Amino acid sequence: MLKKSFLLFSLLFLFITILKCQTYNIVIKGGHVIDAKNNINGIMDVAVNDGKIALVAKNIDARQGRQVVDAKGKYVTPGLIDMHEHVFAGTEPDHYLSNGLDALPPDGFTFRVGVTTVVDCGGAGWKSFPTFKKNIIDHSYTRVLSFLNIVGEGMRGGAYEQDANDMNSKLSANAARQYKDYIVGFKVAHYEAAEWTPVDRAVEAGKLADIPVIVDFGGDDTHPPLSIEDLFFKHLRPGDIYTHTFTELDRRDPIVDLKSRQLKPFVKDAQKKGIIFDVGYGGGSFDFRQALPAIKAGFFPNTMSTDLHTGSMNAAMKDMLNVMSTFVAMGMDVPAVIKAGTWAPAQAIKHEELGNLSVGAVADIAVLNMRQGDFGLWDRMGYKVNAKQNFECEMTIRGGKIVYDLNGIATPIVLTDAKASGH
Repeated sequence: MLKKSFLLFSLLFLFITILKCQTYNIVIKGGHVIDAKNNINGIMDVAVNDGKIALVAKNIDARQGRQVVDAKGKYVTPGLIDMHEHVFAGTEPDHYLSNGLDALPPDGFTFRVGVTTVVDCGGAGWKSFPTFKKNIIDHSYTRVLSFLNIVGEGMRGGAYEQDANDMNSKLSANAARQYKDYIVGFKVAHYEAAEWTPVDRAVEAGKLADIPVIVDFGGDDTHPPLSIEDLFFKHLRPGDIYTHTFTELDRRDPIVDLKSRQLKPFVKDAQKKGIIFDVGYGGGSFDFRQALPAIKAGFFPNTMSTDLHTGSMNAAMKDMLNVMSTFVAMGMDVPAVIKAGTWAPAQAIKHEELGNLSVGAVADIAVLNMRQGDFGLWDRMGYKVNAKQNFECEMTIRGGKIVYDLNGIATPIVLTDAKASGH
């Protein structure tokens, strides 16, 4: 009996000792950490505790972690930020991307590709934002923010987006101030008349609320297209965002001249001015005929984004990692691509608490594998670029909890059920 009691006491002592040694909830070992904010680009360990980044260091004792993640041979980055998605999903058949059938619920499309934060790009206007918050933001484990459409009805399509009378700068700014934790800017999109009303009213709202504007330039019938040079230098401010940068459509003035196939010289000047150039790949908004000459001329986008919705998710564009892999294949280096999917969008939306691995920051983390092989990356016109490497998400951590683990690289394997967590 005495021997049995001693054994139980010894096991209890050992258990308590182990718990005392386990300082951190998660220790990520041996990954190639890329954190643009903190100029980290090398093999490091990352420790997570109580939902925050606790330590980034050369060698953290694995015994200090309740869970240990083997990240050897993989990239460890801040959680990716996709600042152009359409996630105001609903059941209304005539509402397009505003509580409609063409938008997507975020959680099923984010964690599996390392995305922890999305910005819905103009689905809601000031009239519909409360519904968006109630139905989507409040029930998503993905962090969901919003570019508020300058149209009060939001991105309902058709005549709704052509109604200049529904573009109210003051009411939009009021909504942005009321929901300042969620609304990060204003969106202009799909306007067909060759006039500046939507842009100017969005910029006015941006000035009132001190947040940026993101512009999806031109509608289906905008002829002739308005000048992007005028847009950049006469209407937008430093910090405003131009999305669908590499599109080649009749309704839009492109960045690469259609005859010479050279980058227009004022584009780099606009970037130097502070205009932020976003990819916004989408279903028809990326063209290698624009992207390849621009990259060759030394022009790179500031931010990566997908323009994810039901019409773009299964064609040339698949997801955020597909977009990032495309730019690596065109010659953009991996650290720059990761910055464009993490720290740069965090800065663009003025949420600099995100997109980094600073001690004390929220522990949103992506562990990415760079698969080697033969891959084909193609655009809406069917032009194909062959690649030898492709990003793949191994793990996503959201708020200090593992929410996606592709190959079970955590020990022990304990996955957070987002719904069970009350999100």
